[in-house]
Amino acid sequence: MARERESTTWQELLSDHVDARMVGIETDEEVADRNAIVRLDPDHPGFRDQNYRARRNQIAQLAMNYKPGEKIPDAPYTIEEHRVWQTIWQALKPAHQKHACAEYLAALSRPSFEPDHIPQLREVNEKVQAISGFRLEPVAGLVQPRVFLENLADGVFLCTQYIRHHSTPLYTPEPDVVHEIVGHGVTLASERLAELNRLFGKAVKRADTAAAIDKLSRVYWFTIEFGVLREDGRVKAYGTGLLSSAGEMEEMHEAQLQPLDLDAAMRQQYDPTHYQPVLFCAESFDAMYETLREFLLAW
Repeated sequence: MARERESTTWQELLSDHVDARMVGIETDEEVADRNAIVRLDPDHPGFRDQNYRARRNQIAQLAMNYKPGEKIPDAPYTIEEHRVWQTIWQALKPAHQKHACAEYLAALSRPSFEPDHIPQLREVNEKVQAISGFRLEPVAGLVQPRVFLENLADGVFLCTQYIRHHSTPLYTPEPDVVHEIVGHGVTLASERLAELNRLFGKAVKRADTAAAIDKLSRVYWFTIEFGVLREDGRVKAYGTGLLSSAGEMEEMHEAQLQPLDLDAAMRQQYDPTHYQPVLFCAESFDAMYETLREFLLAW
């Protein structure tokens, strides 16, 4: 499918794509509320589905009532929602074997996801916390980049629990539980990737201007979200936005690959609504880890 689209209707958006943005369009940068709900856009696949919207509100309310440190409530997923997970998993399993880096594949075996049902956050935490100390905590919707990133410093990943609309199982216009768990949850079961997430959070806490936050957010986008590397002579994904979409992983081989240059990444523009035309490629996982770790420690 073509990478660029001029129409704004969801029917013409990418059919296999995860929009991994951290923040909605109409938000106030001064509001640091981890549970600020973003209203569904009229072009959202579920906008006219009142049952879906009611389900989203029901699941969002769980996060609204949640207090950090408490037992995480289970989301009451429906049979139809579990079927969406099954469809996505059928596409992702072979794509991971073909396109995911070894570090991710090793981490993927640790949570032991079942292909027939959506895992609850508490189930993921039981495995992830024992490995890296990270804890996934529910939020009602998209949050501001600073709020999201600063929580990483404390070993907390703010995670949505709702799943995308059943009419577009391979497309979501915002991060959903599939992207959060299959992408971020799995990488947090890697000690080195979890460490990089913590260092991002600590760097953001030291940032004192909006411009600095923007630069760090771009580096996060082109590494943790959409990073690629070379492994045995092939380009492999370690970024969560890639790893949570079979289409993104296939399309990454058509992107313009640039050497991993974090100064360049800080200046690179990106559009979360399309496949990424530019990706930064490290020479190896170790090279990526050392480069990004040194950058974040020195920030």
